[in-house]
Amino acid sequence: MITLRDIDPQMIANNIAPSQPIHPGEMIKDEIEYRGISQRKLAGQMGISPSLLNEILNGKRSVSTEYALMFEAVLGINAEIWLKQQYRYDMQKAKSDKSFLKRLADIRKCAAAL
Repeated sequence: MITLRDIDPQMIANNIAPSQPIHPGEMIKDEIEYRGISQRKLAGQMGISPSLLNEILNGKRSVSTEYALMFEAVLGINAEIWLKQQYRYDMQKAKSDKSFLKRLADIRKCAAAL
């Protein structure tokens, strides 16, 4: 009989990371397009510049707590969804950065020697 201990954790569906992380801005962009809201109108409702909103929607700027709360106010979608998505995006980006992973390995070696 096979148990969970026999299965590689990387092969469990909940542990598989998508090949490309999805920035929450992409999801917000899809949502406003679905609703037929222009970026300019949304930016005006949020009290931010259209260029700033565009940077968020195109993944060039993170969704901060403040922006997540603004999106919640204007779209009615809980801010925690955007913050969790940003967290997952940031973690996946960091875990796929080979130079950063090497740096972490070096830190772990140094810490183990203490």
